[in-house]
Parts: sequence; structure tokens; C-alpha cells
Amino acid sequence: MSARMHLASAHGSHPQDPGAEQFARAADVLGLLADRTRLALLHTLGRGEADVSTLTGAVGAARPAVSQHLAKLRLAGLVTSRKDGRRVVYALRDGHLRRLVAEALQHADHDLSGLPGHD
Repeated sequence: MSARMHLASAHGSHPQDPGAEQFARAADVLGLLADRTRLALLHTLGRGEADVSTLTGAVGAARPAVSQHLAKLRLAGLVTSRKDGRRVVYALRDGHLRRLVAEALQHADHDLSGLPGHD
């Protein structure tokens, strides 16, 4: 059985071939990942929940910029937020996004280091 058949049957409700809605949503998500700061935020959140102060230090961006990027990611449904006392704690919505970010970074690493790609 091909990997595509396996994935389609593993999730049951997904069509064999993506439709216009899936391509549009995927393009929207990839567009959000096309920003270095947002990509770094998502990578950091892939390790676990974090507040704005922690994320600001981790990605090396100014707090207002981090807050704006987090707002975009939250509005797009890619991250969730919850109150913890006076802090707002952010998390990735699901593991698909964590794996997507990891794959993009591994692809970049292979490109930069000259390593061959994987099949």
C-alpha cells in the first residue's frame, strides 16, 4: 500500500486527493510560516507552552513584534492561548504543525549543509 493510501485510510475522513479547500488552507498556513519570527515562535512552542516573555527571549525579537505575530498565529488557529494568573501562555494547536515546522527546518539544514534529501 502506498504512503498516500495509508495516510488517507488512517484518517478515514480525508479525501484521497486534496480539494480546493485543502490547498487554500495549506497555502494560508505555509504563508504564515514564511516569516522568520513566526517560524521561530512555532519552533519554540513545539517544545512546549510558553508566555510572551519566554518567547521574546527565545526568538530574539521585540516584545511588541512577538505579540503581533502571536496574535496572527492565534487568529489563524495555529496556536492557542490561556490565562495563567497574569500571564498568557501559548501552545501549538496540534502535532501536525510541530512536524511541519521540523520538516521545513530539516529541509533547510540539508540545503545549507549540502546533505542529500530523503525519499
